[in-house]
Amino acid sequence: MKPINVTSPDGVTIAAYEAGNPNGPEILLLHGVFQCHLAWRAQLEDPALASAFRMIAIDLRGHGRSGKPLDKASYTDDARWAGDIAAVMAATGLRKPVLVGWSYAGRVIQDYLRAHGAEKVAGINFVGAVGRTDAAASGPSRVHLVKMPEDNLPTMIAATRGFVRGCFALQPSQDDYEEILAYNMLVPTPVRQALMQRTENPGDLLPKLKLPVLVTHGEKDAIVLPIMGRWTASAIPGARLSLYPDAGHCPFAEDAPRFNREMTEFVRGAQG
Repeated sequence: MKPINVTSPDGVTIAAYEAGNPNGPEILLLHGVFQCHLAWRAQLEDPALASAFRMIAIDLRGHGRSGKPLDKASYTDDARWAGDIAAVMAATGLRKPVLVGWSYAGRVIQDYLRAHGAEKVAGINFVGAVGRTDAAASGPSRVHLVKMPEDNLPTMIAATRGFVRGCFALQPSQDDYEEILAYNMLVPTPVRQALMQRTENPGDLLPKLKLPVLVTHGEKDAIVLPIMGRWTASAIPGARLSLYPDAGHCPFAEDAPRFNREMTEFVRGAQG
């Protein structure tokens, strides 16, 4: 993966990574809360995807190798998230990518659409994503998220361990688990706290979308319950819902072969 540093409009450095065919259809991969671009290893390192597509993955602000300002406004202001995505698209020369947004990135994609519209987006794949704020869609493993921002190291470590385990119905290998745990711990406590204090998202933009949308959700998701995926698909005109019966919150990792096939078909269709 080729690393690229992008400066956001408010001066935060956003770490981006490029992989695949530089002349292929474009995919922008956006991870979930407390994660980083390495969550997409099964896509970025897949030979078939690499030969077919130009893939850009980023570390969201406050995550991974991206800048981590500690002030609350850097995370509660929707426009800053939108500006990050727009800056990455401009700096990497993405013309009209498919946005693939996992979990929290469902909100980030909507931040971008609210500020910049959908003219430069070919399609969207919402993956285990939060389409709107809805307590009824909170799974049992979200209990760990409440404790992850606490300013108490043993509590934070225990909650992070529980959260990572709770993301998977099909548990990762020990090596993969340790890597995921490590990059989840890179998010500083003030950033964790600010991320949990964003305003509610009504999901009001979704019914207005007029582009191809695929909604992917694990039926054993214990973080964001499948009812959220069903609602998101029903709210967007023409959206297609793809449920993974044996997967949890990470269908792109738990059933990577199927996910990569479906993403390939979707991106090719969206890109025309």
